[in-house]
Amino acid sequence: MPVKLREPKRLGSRHHEKRRGRRMNSRVPVRLEWDDAFGKRISAEAHTRIVNPYGCMVVLAQPLNLEQRLALTNLIAHTSNAAIIVWKGNQRPDGWEYGVELVAPEMDFWGLDL
Repeated sequence: MPVKLREPKRLGSRHHEKRRGRRMNSRVPVRLEWDDAFGKRISAEAHTRIVNPYGCMVVLAQPLNLEQRLALTNLIAHTSNAAIIVWKGNQRPDGWEYGVELVAPEMDFWGLDL
C-alpha cells in the first residue's frame, strides 16, 4: 500500500522572514549620538550583539524611544551612519536591547563579510 504524503503547507506572508541580509553575532563597540527633547546632544558608547548589512542590535544603558533618530559610529572601522531605533527589547543588567536600522547604509559598514 503506497504511503500518502501530505502536501506541504504554503506559508502565508506573515511567516516570511522579515529581516534583510544575513545576521551575525558580533560584539562591535559603537558610539550613538542623538538630541534630547531640549536639543542637547547626547553621546553614549555601547556594543552590538548582532549585526547585519542594514543595522544591528545594541545594548545601551540609556532609555530611548522607538523612531529615535541618531548617528551610529562603528568605533573599529571609524565609519558613521544615520540610524533609527526600530525595536526595543528586554532590559538586561547592562542596559536595554535596541534594534537599530541604518539609513542608506554602506554594505561594508561593519567591516565584516556579511
